[in-house]
Amino acid sequence: RAGARGAAMEPECRVLSIQSHVVRGYVGNKAATFPLQVLGFEVDTVNSVQFSNHTGYAHWKGQVLNSDELHELYEGLKLNKVNHYDYVLTGYTRDTSFLAMVVDIVQELKQQNSNLVYVCDPVMGDKWNGEGSMYVPKDLLPVYRDKVVPVADIITPNQFEAELLTGRKIYTEKDALEVMDMLHAMGPETVVITSSDLQAPLGNDYLIALGSHRKTKADGTRITQRIRVESPKVDAVFVGTGDLFAAMLLAWTHKHPNNLKVACEKTVSAMQHVLQRTIKSAKVQAGEGNKPNSAQLELRMVQSKKDIENPEIIVKATVL
Repeated sequence: RAGARGAAMEPECRVLSIQSHVVRGYVGNKAATFPLQVLGFEVDTVNSVQFSNHTGYAHWKGQVLNSDELHELYEGLKLNKVNHYDYVLTGYTRDTSFLAMVVDIVQELKQQNSNLVYVCDPVMGDKWNGEGSMYVPKDLLPVYRDKVVPVADIITPNQFEAELLTGRKIYTEKDALEVMDMLHAMGPETVVITSSDLQAPLGNDYLIALGSHRKTKADGTRITQRIRVESPKVDAVFVGTGDLFAAMLLAWTHKHPNNLKVACEKTVSAMQHVLQRTIKSAKVQAGEGNKPNSAQLELRMVQSKKDIENPEIIVKATVL
Protein backbone atom coordinates (compact mmCIF):
# COMPACT_ATOMS: atom_id res chain seq x y z
CA ARG A 1 0.00 0.00 0.00
CA ALA A 2 2.99 2.30 0.46
CA GLY A 3 2.92 3.46 -3.15
CA ALA A 4 -0.76 4.35 -2.98
CA ARG A 5 -0.25 6.47 0.12
CA GLY A 6 2.21 8.70 -1.71
CA ALA A 7 1.19 10.48 -4.87
CA ALA A 8 -2.37 9.80 -5.98
CA MET A 9 -2.22 6.75 -8.23
CA GLU A 10 -2.39 7.77 -11.86
CA PRO A 11 -5.41 6.03 -13.38
CA GLU A 12 -4.44 3.16 -15.65
CA CYS A 13 -4.25 4.18 -19.27
CA ARG A 14 -4.57 1.36 -21.79
CA VAL A 15 -3.60 1.40 -25.45
CA LEU A 16 -4.68 -1.10 -28.12
CA SER A 17 -1.88 -1.02 -30.69
CA ILE A 18 -2.59 -2.75 -34.00
CA GLN A 19 0.68 -2.82 -35.94
CA SER A 20 3.30 -5.07 -37.46
CA HIS A 21 5.68 -7.17 -35.36
CA VAL A 22 9.26 -8.12 -36.14
CA VAL A 23 11.33 -10.72 -34.30
CA ARG A 24 14.51 -8.70 -34.77
CA GLY A 25 14.64 -4.92 -34.68
CA TYR A 26 12.26 -2.03 -34.15
CA VAL A 27 9.28 -1.22 -36.37
CA GLY A 28 5.53 -1.22 -35.76
CA ASN A 29 4.58 -2.62 -32.38
CA LYS A 30 8.23 -3.26 -31.51
CA ALA A 31 8.93 0.46 -31.96
CA ALA A 32 5.77 1.60 -30.16
CA THR A 33 5.38 -0.73 -27.18
CA PHE A 34 8.58 -0.10 -25.24
CA PRO A 35 8.33 3.73 -25.29
CA LEU A 36 4.67 3.62 -24.28
CA GLN A 37 5.41 1.23 -21.41
CA VAL A 38 8.35 3.35 -20.26
CA LEU A 39 5.99 6.34 -20.23
CA GLY A 40 3.50 4.49 -18.03
CA PHE A 41 0.93 3.05 -20.44
CA GLU A 42 -0.48 -0.47 -20.51
CA VAL A 43 -0.10 -1.67 -24.11
CA ASP A 44 -2.15 -4.48 -25.64
CA THR A 45 -0.67 -5.43 -29.00
CA VAL A 46 -2.29 -7.02 -32.03
CA ASN A 47 0.44 -7.96 -34.52
CA SER A 48 -0.90 -7.31 -38.02
CA VAL A 49 2.09 -9.20 -39.39
CA GLN A 50 4.82 -11.26 -37.78
CA PHE A 51 8.04 -11.02 -39.78
CA SER A 52 11.59 -12.07 -39.00
CA ASN A 53 12.73 -8.46 -39.56
CA HIS A 54 11.63 -5.34 -41.47
CA THR A 55 11.41 -5.51 -45.24
CA GLY A 56 14.37 -3.18 -45.80
CA TYR A 57 16.69 -6.16 -45.27
CA ALA A 58 17.72 -8.41 -48.17
CA HIS A 59 15.48 -11.22 -46.83
CA TRP A 60 12.43 -11.54 -44.65
CA LYS A 61 10.02 -14.33 -43.74
CA GLY A 62 6.80 -14.47 -41.80
CA GLN A 63 3.04 -14.41 -41.55
CA VAL A 64 0.29 -11.89 -42.18
CA LEU A 65 -2.84 -11.55 -40.02
CA ASN A 66 -6.05 -11.26 -42.03
CA SER A 67 -9.20 -9.35 -41.07
CA ASP A 68 -11.05 -12.47 -39.86
CA GLU A 69 -8.16 -13.32 -37.55
CA LEU A 70 -8.11 -9.73 -36.24
CA HIS A 71 -11.85 -9.99 -35.59
CA GLU A 72 -11.36 -13.29 -33.76
CA LEU A 73 -8.72 -11.80 -31.43
CA TYR A 74 -11.00 -8.85 -30.69
CA GLU A 75 -13.94 -11.22 -30.02
CA GLY A 76 -11.82 -13.00 -27.40
CA LEU A 77 -11.21 -9.71 -25.57
CA LYS A 78 -14.90 -8.89 -25.82
CA LEU A 79 -16.06 -12.24 -24.41
CA ASN A 80 -13.90 -11.61 -21.35
CA LYS A 81 -15.18 -8.02 -21.12
CA VAL A 82 -11.62 -6.66 -21.26
CA ASN A 83 -12.14 -4.61 -24.41
CA HIS A 84 -12.04 -1.25 -22.67
CA TYR A 85 -9.40 1.13 -24.05
CA ASP A 86 -8.35 4.74 -23.68
CA TYR A 87 -6.36 4.78 -26.92
CA VAL A 88 -6.11 2.89 -30.18
CA LEU A 89 -2.89 3.23 -32.19
CA THR A 90 -2.45 2.03 -35.78
CA GLY A 91 0.31 2.27 -38.37
CA TYR A 92 1.32 0.47 -41.56
CA THR A 93 -1.37 -1.73 -43.14
CA ARG A 94 -1.43 -3.19 -46.65
CA ASP A 95 -4.91 -4.70 -46.76
CA THR A 96 -8.21 -2.84 -47.25
CA SER A 97 -10.42 -5.40 -45.45
CA PHE A 98 -8.04 -5.38 -42.48
CA LEU A 99 -8.21 -1.59 -42.36
CA ALA A 100 -12.02 -1.65 -42.59
CA MET A 101 -12.09 -4.12 -39.67
CA VAL A 102 -9.88 -1.73 -37.64
CA VAL A 103 -12.46 1.01 -38.25
CA ASP A 104 -15.28 -1.28 -37.03
CA ILE A 105 -13.32 -2.07 -33.87
CA VAL A 106 -12.52 1.62 -33.23
CA GLN A 107 -16.18 2.56 -33.64
CA GLU A 108 -17.29 -0.16 -31.22
CA LEU A 109 -14.66 0.87 -28.66
CA LYS A 110 -15.76 4.49 -28.97
CA GLN A 111 -19.34 3.48 -28.22
CA GLN A 112 -18.07 1.95 -24.98
CA ASN A 113 -15.80 4.85 -24.10
CA SER A 114 -16.71 8.17 -25.69
CA ASN A 115 -13.35 9.60 -24.54
CA LEU A 116 -11.34 7.04 -26.50
CA VAL A 117 -8.64 8.66 -28.62
CA TYR A 118 -7.69 7.01 -31.91
CA VAL A 119 -4.15 7.84 -33.05
CA CYS A 120 -3.64 6.93 -36.70
CA ASP A 121 -0.48 7.10 -38.76
CA PRO A 122 -1.94 6.86 -42.29
CA VAL A 123 1.07 5.13 -43.82
CA MET A 124 0.76 5.18 -47.60
CA GLY A 125 3.93 6.51 -49.16
CA ASP A 126 6.63 9.15 -49.19
CA LYS A 127 8.68 11.45 -51.36
CA TRP A 128 12.11 10.62 -52.68
CA ASN A 129 13.98 13.45 -54.40
CA GLY A 130 10.77 15.45 -54.65
CA GLU A 131 8.78 12.64 -56.31
CA GLY A 132 5.99 11.10 -54.25
CA SER A 133 5.05 7.43 -54.59
CA MET A 134 2.75 5.06 -52.74
CA TYR A 135 4.19 1.92 -51.18
CA VAL A 136 0.81 0.41 -50.29
CA PRO A 137 -1.90 -0.65 -52.78
CA LYS A 138 -3.73 2.37 -54.23
CA ASP A 139 -7.13 1.12 -53.03
CA LEU A 140 -6.12 1.93 -49.44
CA LEU A 141 -6.34 5.67 -50.09
CA PRO A 142 -10.17 5.89 -50.28
CA VAL A 143 -10.46 3.69 -47.16
CA TYR A 144 -8.13 6.01 -45.21
CA ARG A 145 -9.80 9.13 -46.58
CA ASP A 146 -13.45 8.11 -46.24
CA LYS A 147 -13.46 5.69 -43.28
CA VAL A 148 -10.32 5.93 -41.16
CA VAL A 149 -9.55 9.65 -40.93
CA PRO A 150 -13.17 10.54 -39.99
CA VAL A 151 -12.95 8.32 -36.86
CA ALA A 152 -9.36 9.34 -35.99
CA ASP A 153 -8.59 11.95 -33.33
CA ILE A 154 -4.87 12.38 -33.96
CA ILE A 155 -3.25 11.75 -37.34
CA THR A 156 0.45 11.86 -38.25
CA PRO A 157 0.77 11.90 -42.05
CA ASN A 158 3.95 13.01 -43.80
CA GLN A 159 3.58 15.74 -46.42
CA PHE A 160 2.89 13.31 -49.27
CA GLU A 161 0.21 11.48 -47.26
CA ALA A 162 -1.44 14.78 -46.25
CA GLU A 163 -1.53 15.72 -49.95
CA LEU A 164 -3.04 12.34 -50.89
CA LEU A 165 -5.76 12.58 -48.22
CA THR A 166 -6.84 16.10 -49.22
CA GLY A 167 -6.05 15.98 -52.93
CA ARG A 168 -4.12 19.20 -52.51
CA LYS A 169 -0.42 19.89 -53.11
CA ILE A 170 1.73 21.68 -50.52
CA TYR A 171 4.26 24.18 -51.84
CA THR A 172 4.35 26.69 -48.98
CA GLU A 173 3.75 26.76 -45.25
CA LYS A 174 0.45 28.54 -45.94
CA ASP A 175 -0.62 25.60 -48.15
CA ALA A 176 0.33 23.21 -45.35
CA LEU A 177 -1.78 25.09 -42.79
CA GLU A 178 -4.75 25.03 -45.18
CA VAL A 179 -4.25 21.29 -45.78
CA MET A 180 -4.22 20.74 -42.00
CA ASP A 181 -7.49 22.69 -41.76
CA MET A 182 -8.96 20.42 -44.46
CA LEU A 183 -7.84 17.40 -42.43
CA HIS A 184 -9.42 18.86 -39.27
CA ALA A 185 -12.67 19.26 -41.21
CA MET A 186 -12.52 15.51 -42.01
CA GLY A 187 -12.53 14.67 -38.27
CA PRO A 188 -9.22 14.70 -36.37
CA GLU A 189 -8.67 17.26 -33.60
CA THR A 190 -4.89 17.01 -33.89
CA VAL A 191 -2.91 16.86 -37.12
CA VAL A 192 0.88 16.63 -37.27
CA ILE A 193 2.61 16.63 -40.64
CA THR A 194 5.67 14.72 -39.48
CA SER A 195 8.01 15.69 -42.30
CA SER A 196 7.90 17.94 -45.33
CA ASP A 197 10.16 19.26 -48.06
CA LEU A 198 9.37 22.86 -47.13
CA GLN A 199 12.31 25.23 -46.76
CA ALA A 200 13.22 25.50 -43.08
CA PRO A 201 13.94 29.02 -41.75
CA LEU A 202 16.99 27.54 -39.98
CA GLY A 203 18.41 26.32 -43.31
CA ASN A 204 18.77 23.22 -45.49
CA ASP A 205 20.12 21.00 -42.72
CA TYR A 206 16.75 21.11 -40.98
CA LEU A 207 13.51 19.25 -41.54
CA ILE A 208 10.16 20.93 -40.94
CA ALA A 209 7.25 19.30 -39.14
CA LEU A 210 3.98 21.17 -38.61
CA GLY A 211 1.26 20.59 -36.05
CA SER A 212 -2.27 21.84 -35.58
CA HIS A 213 -4.61 21.26 -32.64
CA ARG A 214 -8.22 22.37 -32.95
CA LYS A 215 -10.41 22.41 -29.89
CA THR A 216 -14.06 23.34 -29.64
CA LYS A 217 -14.83 25.04 -26.34
CA ALA A 218 -18.04 24.50 -24.35
CA ASP A 219 -19.57 27.66 -25.85
CA GLY A 220 -18.93 26.37 -29.38
CA THR A 221 -16.00 28.65 -30.25
CA ARG A 222 -12.98 27.00 -31.85
CA ILE A 223 -9.39 27.58 -30.89
CA THR A 224 -6.60 26.34 -33.11
CA GLN A 225 -2.99 26.09 -31.97
CA ARG A 226 -0.46 25.75 -34.77
CA ILE A 227 3.23 25.04 -34.46
CA ARG A 228 6.32 24.51 -36.54
CA VAL A 229 9.18 22.25 -35.45
CA GLU A 230 12.57 22.31 -37.15
CA SER A 231 14.81 19.39 -36.34
CA PRO A 232 18.33 18.66 -37.60
CA LYS A 233 18.42 16.21 -40.51
CA VAL A 234 20.20 12.95 -39.77
CA ASP A 235 21.99 11.50 -42.80
CA ALA A 236 20.76 7.90 -42.82
CA VAL A 237 17.70 5.88 -43.71
CA PHE A 238 16.04 4.67 -40.52
CA VAL A 239 13.07 2.33 -40.33
CA GLY A 240 10.48 2.55 -37.55
CA THR A 241 10.89 6.26 -36.86
CA GLY A 242 7.28 7.04 -37.84
CA ASP A 243 6.02 4.31 -35.51
CA LEU A 244 8.13 5.65 -32.67
CA PHE A 245 6.98 9.20 -33.39
CA ALA A 246 3.25 8.31 -33.32
CA ALA A 247 3.64 6.35 -30.06
CA MET A 248 5.49 9.15 -28.29
CA LEU A 249 3.08 11.77 -29.62
CA LEU A 250 0.23 9.70 -28.15
CA ALA A 251 2.01 9.67 -24.79
CA TRP A 252 2.99 13.34 -24.69
CA THR A 253 -0.38 14.66 -25.92
CA HIS A 254 -1.94 12.55 -23.15
CA LYS A 255 0.34 14.19 -20.58
CA HIS A 256 -0.06 17.70 -22.12
CA PRO A 257 -3.59 17.57 -23.58
CA ASN A 258 -3.87 21.26 -24.37
CA ASN A 259 -0.30 22.02 -25.28
CA LEU A 260 0.69 20.68 -28.68
CA LYS A 261 3.87 22.77 -28.52
CA VAL A 262 5.25 20.95 -25.47
CA ALA A 263 4.00 17.55 -26.67
CA CYS A 264 5.79 17.99 -30.00
CA GLU A 265 8.96 19.36 -28.41
CA LYS A 266 9.22 16.32 -26.16
CA THR A 267 8.39 13.91 -29.00
CA VAL A 268 10.84 15.41 -31.50
CA SER A 269 13.58 15.91 -28.90
CA ALA A 270 13.33 12.26 -27.83
CA MET A 271 13.44 11.24 -31.52
CA GLN A 272 16.63 13.25 -31.96
CA HIS A 273 18.26 11.58 -28.96
CA VAL A 274 17.35 8.12 -30.30
CA LEU A 275 18.50 8.88 -33.87
CA GLN A 276 21.78 10.48 -32.80
CA ARG A 277 22.57 7.50 -30.58
CA THR A 278 21.60 5.09 -33.37
CA ILE A 279 23.71 6.73 -36.09
CA LYS A 280 26.72 7.03 -33.78
CA SER A 281 26.53 3.39 -32.82
CA ALA A 282 25.86 2.26 -36.42
CA LYS A 283 28.94 4.10 -37.69
CA VAL A 284 31.12 2.46 -35.04
CA GLN A 285 29.76 -0.97 -35.99
CA ALA A 286 30.17 -0.38 -39.73
CA GLY A 287 33.74 0.83 -39.33
CA GLU A 288 35.55 3.85 -40.78
CA GLY A 289 34.33 4.79 -44.27
CA ASN A 290 31.69 2.03 -44.51
CA LYS A 291 27.97 2.66 -44.93
CA PRO A 292 25.95 1.10 -42.07
CA ASN A 293 23.55 -1.66 -43.14
CA SER A 294 19.94 -2.28 -42.08
CA ALA A 295 20.89 -4.38 -39.06
CA GLN A 296 23.35 -1.75 -37.81
CA LEU A 297 20.76 1.03 -38.27
CA GLU A 298 18.10 -0.58 -36.06
CA LEU A 299 16.94 2.04 -33.55
CA ARG A 300 18.82 2.03 -30.23
CA MET A 301 15.62 1.84 -28.26
CA VAL A 302 16.59 0.18 -24.99
CA GLN A 303 19.78 2.27 -24.78
CA SER A 304 17.58 5.40 -25.06
CA LYS A 305 15.26 4.53 -22.20
CA LYS A 306 16.14 7.62 -20.13
CA ASP A 307 15.76 9.94 -23.14
CA ILE A 308 12.34 8.48 -23.92
CA GLU A 309 11.20 8.74 -20.31
CA ASN A 310 12.41 12.27 -19.71
CA PRO A 311 13.71 13.89 -22.90
CA GLU A 312 16.00 16.88 -22.60
CA ILE A 313 14.39 19.46 -24.89
CA ILE A 314 16.89 20.01 -27.68
CA VAL A 315 14.34 20.95 -30.36
CA LYS A 316 12.03 23.92 -29.79
CA ALA A 317 8.70 24.49 -31.52
CA THR A 318 7.56 27.86 -32.87
CA VAL A 319 3.94 28.89 -32.35
CA LEU A 320 2.51 30.14 -35.64
